[in-house]
Formats: sequence, structure tokens, C-alpha cells
Amino acid sequence: MKIIRHTDSSGRIAHAALQPDGNALAIEGDIFGDFQVTNRRAEVVKTLAPLQPFAIVCIGLNYKFHAEETKAAIPQHPVVFMKLPNVIQHPGDPILLPTHLKSDKVDYECELAVVIGKTARNVTRENALQHVLGYTCANDVSARDWQKHAGGGQWCRGKTFDTFCPLGPVLVTADEIPNPNALSIKTVLNGQVMQDWNTNDMIFDVPTLIEFLSGSTTLMPGTVILTGTPHGVGMARTPPVWLADGDTVSVEIEKIGTLTNPVRLEA
Repeated sequence: MKIIRHTDSSGRIAHAALQPDGNALAIEGDIFGDFQVTNRRAEVVKTLAPLQPFAIVCIGLNYKFHAEETKAAIPQHPVVFMKLPNVIQHPGDPILLPTHLKSDKVDYECELAVVIGKTARNVTRENALQHVLGYTCANDVSARDWQKHAGGGQWCRGKTFDTFCPLGPVLVTADEIPNPNALSIKTVLNGQVMQDWNTNDMIFDVPTLIEFLSGSTTLMPGTVILTGTPHGVGMARTPPVWLADGDTVSVEIEKIGTLTNPVRLEA
């Protein structure tokens, strides 16, 4: 099932099940609990990010070739950082380049996002995927100057500016993607393919990440896990490629779809 989150003409926010013909059927209930797809056609005025996350847990350096292009050692354990929930941006809405806390080195990162559907704590790798509601596209937008040099040794400052985590356009339920580590994934910037790889290159696959992150730690429903980006980021290119006002950037993931956002300067 492909689930969208949307507004209607009254401004009400709701979920719906996207149909093959492009229409959507209204969903009643909580997508993290009991819900059902009705026969009522949903009035979709605007498509939103598929959820407002409970938490956003991110993994760095999780693709072999990306680690090599950044000249980083292959990690022995998953590299974890966080984004604040305020970073979520909707499909079609702009990624804002910071001007108040200025950055001239804002980068794209296509990522598979995992949405936890039921409480997970101390789960095993073997049953980890039973706790997944579904998957969506994410762009882990990163201000490299703040991430690398001005963030006090932590990545979070450069990763958590407003709009720095577009999500969407749909949440594909886990039954449609039995193996999340067999998906093509790419970034397209202004019509040019910048990243084009496969999630099978992850150093730590999705079940391993859930096992690790849930160790002595409760992952609540609505937690989003960003699973890392493949090689081809702007930072590693010669010369580097940074997002600029007027750009359009898309993340495409097999079986999920395309998440597209324009790039604009912060007002």
C-alpha cells in the first residue's frame, strides 16, 4: 500500500491510500495502530510529508563507496546522529539555504527512510523488519561547513537547519518491500544524475540498524531512521557541487517514487 498524508480544502490533515489511477481513498484510524482504507475518495489539495516523525535517527558513512570517496575508514559500528523534527519538509516545498546562520556549502544526500510502526526495544536482526511500518524517500540535506568545521565536532548543527529533511512523497508499507536492501537509489540535480547506486551497498543493512538502535533503547512508533547515502555527494566532487538558489533536486528510490524539492534562499 502507498500511503500519503495530505490536506483537504478545509485545511484538515489526513492520510489516504494512493490508487494506481492516481486517486486516493481516505484512511480512517491511526496508521500506527488500527486503521482501514475506506471506499471514500480523499480530497487531496496538497501532499505533505507522509508523517510528522516522533524522532529522526540518522546513520552516517553507511555505504562502502561513499566511505571511500570521503576517505573515511569503514566504521565498526553504525555512526549515529540526530535531526530535530523541525527539519521535515514536504514534497514540492523548498529546501531553504541558511542565510541567518549562513552556509555556502549545502549538499544533497539521497537516503532510504525507514518508518518504525510498532514499539521496538532489544529486537533481534531476525525479527527487526516486523517492527517496520514502511519506507519513504528522504533527502538528508547537509551544510558541510557547519557539519565539518563549525559544529563543535558534532554533525547535528550542519544537519538540522529548517527544511533539511524532505520526506515523501509516499510511505510504502513494508509488505510491498520485503527486502529494503535491494533498491536502486539516486539523486537528480537540475536534470543531471548525481548519485545512482543500490541499497545493497549498505555497510549495515536495515535489520542490523534496527537491532543496533533498539539495543537497550526504545524506538517509538513514528521514529524515522535515515539509513545513509551512497557515493556521488557534492562535497566529494571535483570541483565540489553545492546546492544553489533556483536548483531543483530529486530523490528517486525503486518501488517508492520520486521526491522533488526546489532550492531557495532563506528569507
